[in-house]
Formats: sequence, structure tokens, C-alpha cells
Amino acid sequence: MPNSKELVIFTQTYDLLTWLLPHCERFPKNQRFVVTQRLQGAALDFQEAIFEANARSGGQRLQHLQAADAELNKLRLYLRLARQWDWLGSGQYEHASRIVPEIGRLLGGWIRQTASGRGGSGAARGGGAGDDF
Repeated sequence: MPNSKELVIFTQTYDLLTWLLPHCERFPKNQRFVVTQRLQGAALDFQEAIFEANARSGGQRLQHLQAADAELNKLRLYLRLARQWDWLGSGQYEHASRIVPEIGRLLGGWIRQTASGRGGSGAARGGGAGDDF
């Protein structure tokens, strides 16, 4: 099994986190413990779920990948809300909307590969189809 550092999904998720978390500090202070915390939590929970999936195999891997998919959907929602409320500028939202769908495609490929019983982490290196942002 390849090292997690070699997997594109881990690199892209890390890049998203290093971009997103500092931006959250600029969100309105009165929302820091509501939407901002949930946005950050969804992003971090996604990262943790794919780490857990990479450490597992078979049904346990699939379970963690499905949990990651749910966290990614939450992240999409919170990013849309942040844009709607002008907490993220249009350029910032465009940046996120390029990264998140690619992560979704990688995750989708990994889920399909795991569900078909063909192993697992190869799909996370590239390819696959997933939800749009």
C-alpha cells in the first residue's frame, strides 16, 4: 500500500485545510462558534476520516470513506453559505470550488474501488468521477 503522503487526495485535502482555516479567522466573530466551527470541523473531520480509511481495509475502509463523503457534503454546504453571506469573496469561493470537486472525484473513485473489492488507495491517486461543488 502506498504511503499516505503519495496519495493526491491527502495532498489536496491538506492544501485545502491550509488555505481554508486562516480564512475562517476572518469570518464574523459572532459566527465563530456556530457556522465557522462547523465548517472547520467538517474539513478536519474529512481529513481524519480519509486517514482512518487509509489505515483500514474492506468494509471498515468503506465505512470510513462513506463518513468522509458525508463530511465533504457538509463542507460544501458551509462553503456555499459562507459565499452567500459574503464571508468568502467570489475569487476565494472559485478557488474552493476548484479544489473541493477534485477531492470529491478522488474520494468517489476510492469508494468505488473499495466497494468493488479491488483494494483501495489507488483511486485516491487520480481519476474517478464525483459530485460537482
